[in-house]
Amino acid sequence: MEDTAVDVITLQMLNEAHDTVRASPLGVIKTPMIPWSQTSLPLSTAGDFHIKMENLQRTGSFKIRGVANQFARRPRGGHFVTMSAGNYGKSFAYATKHYGSQGKVVMPETAPISRSALIQSFGVEVERVPTSSLMEVVNRCVQRENMTFLHSYDDVDLIAGHASLGFEVLEVVPNPDVVVVCCGGGGLLAGVAAAIKLSGCQNTRIYGVEPRGACSMFQSFAEGRPVEMAAKSIASGLAPPSAGALPYALCRRYVEEIALVSDEEIRSAVSTLYRSGLLVEPSGAAAFAAVVNGRIPDIAGKTAVVILSGGNIGKDELVNFPD
Repeated sequence: MEDTAVDVITLQMLNEAHDTVRASPLGVIKTPMIPWSQTSLPLSTAGDFHIKMENLQRTGSFKIRGVANQFARRPRGGHFVTMSAGNYGKSFAYATKHYGSQGKVVMPETAPISRSALIQSFGVEVERVPTSSLMEVVNRCVQRENMTFLHSYDDVDLIAGHASLGFEVLEVVPNPDVVVVCCGGGGLLAGVAAAIKLSGCQNTRIYGVEPRGACSMFQSFAEGRPVEMAAKSIASGLAPPSAGALPYALCRRYVEEIALVSDEEIRSAVSTLYRSGLLVEPSGAAAFAAVVNGRIPDIAGKTAVVILSGGNIGKDELVNFPD
């Protein structure tokens, strides 16, 4: 079953999704990738390191890529429901408004209130519930109100859209030794890994990064199946209730391993990036935290790409980070 699911994702399919994302009326940006050496960021390890600035993406995160492909392949004017801690919900709301659809976002109670308000500003309903109840509320909306569920990380069209980021990496660094990507439900990691490996970069080592308190993909690798866990982390975007089934299958095939970072390391990474003029949210800073704290093996002297996946952090949140 796992192999069958993975085999749905082909290079042709990902290239078609890339074309869809590039042509999307949602205005997805081809974000810059800059050499680490051209920033003021500290680095204790020698190597040809690059940073992919997805924190500059429209709606503030990579999520718009997958959303662009999802909405392009569904009828206009639908009534959609999803679950999100913020970034997917923001992109979903943006797309819903553009396509003239109706939408509802079920959010965990732990998500910042500012993110709920932002999503509501696009005319989308928000319901905040305990994390353990997210799917229960989504299922209620589907059954009672006949809404269509768009999954925020376990969806083939979404993952194919996220793969566009992998292709952009290869346009600048055609054959990287190492690529480091944050991992929550695994949609971004799966898409990027599939794009890179199916493009022929068989020797590229791809690492996912999760918070220690929200390591569902790490645990899934250990147990050999997608697992649920009571996740808790400062990086709320990397703390879904479970690893996605399709992302898990793709990651098992294409990802080297999952590295873990502490909330303290993520907090420090956000501050370090901010001091260098880069606004990056905790979820978006996890891969950077893994590199600067030595969590990625055999990276010295290598060509590596680190993805800053999102920049949605408000002034109200920044006060909680060290200077």
